[in-house]
Amino acid sequence: MSLNNAYYEALEINRTASDAEIKKAYRRLAVKFHPKRNAEAGSAEKYSLLGEAYDVLSDPRKKAIYDKFGEEGLKAGIPPEFGSDGAWSSKYTYHGNPDKTFRQFFGGDNPFADFFTKDAPLQFGVPQTKLEKTQDPPIERELYLTLEDLFLGCTKKIKISRRVLNDDGHTSCIKDKILTVDVKPGWREGTRVVFPKEGDQGPDRTPADVVLIVRHKSHPLFIRQHNDLIYKLKISLMNALTDFSVDIPTLDGRLLSIPINDIVHPAYNKVVTGEGMPLSQDSSQRGDLIITFEIQFPEKLSSDSKGLIKQALSSGYED
Repeated sequence: MSLNNAYYEALEINRTASDAEIKKAYRRLAVKFHPKRNAEAGSAEKYSLLGEAYDVLSDPRKKAIYDKFGEEGLKAGIPPEFGSDGAWSSKYTYHGNPDKTFRQFFGGDNPFADFFTKDAPLQFGVPQTKLEKTQDPPIERELYLTLEDLFLGCTKKIKISRRVLNDDGHTSCIKDKILTVDVKPGWREGTRVVFPKEGDQGPDRTPADVVLIVRHKSHPLFIRQHNDLIYKLKISLMNALTDFSVDIPTLDGRLLSIPINDIVHPAYNKVVTGEGMPLSQDSSQRGDLIITFEIQFPEKLSSDSKGLIKQALSSGYED
């Protein structure tokens, strides 16, 4: 079998190179010809050959076969007469993924993040920005909160499932993660809470941001309108025309007793200042509580009742 020095020539070293010299040569040339650093014709082929050369020469047994029998012996198998109980007699086939070799050498999912030799940092001729991976679009989910949550503020724990890279930098698995949301008093519907890069991981992309969008749950008593709270109250015609009071429970557990001393008509609203939602920019300030009224008229009246109403109302129009 003919011997050759193709692997040594690819790494630009001689056959007497030490393990440290092999590593140093691969480090320098793999960075130089990496497709993210070098777009010249032939660089991809050179990069692939470097991966195969390092895969062989960094392994003592593969290197020994290559040094003695050459590439042909390495890939075709050692002649039986040279083997010892079958040792080293299997054929070598490169896995064909130079990126796998590259990542195994440098470690991590972003091998360009931190290149250092013993002497000095490696210098690159291409700006670092070209190495940035494309980020997946944001993953948006709705976060439903009660008015009590948004009035008082609270902490919510959200469990997400996402794909996470294994240590080899290529395979992945599904893992759960808990995201903690600190809800601030006064947050409005549509508030976006961003968790950077918490989406699925992949070897060739930057994980997406996870975005939670605040939504209001419906409330049995109140409707939120910006920073105000709307309270709808049904009252009788008698209450609409006479003084009365209404007790309204607040979102923080108090009970407001609100006197209504005005004549209530369909366009009338009672405004209670400072009893609305907290302002997100300053939770010590609040919007208003606005009471709206729905007047319920009696279905029928007796003649005597009609007469009394006419008498009572007619006096109200006298000068």
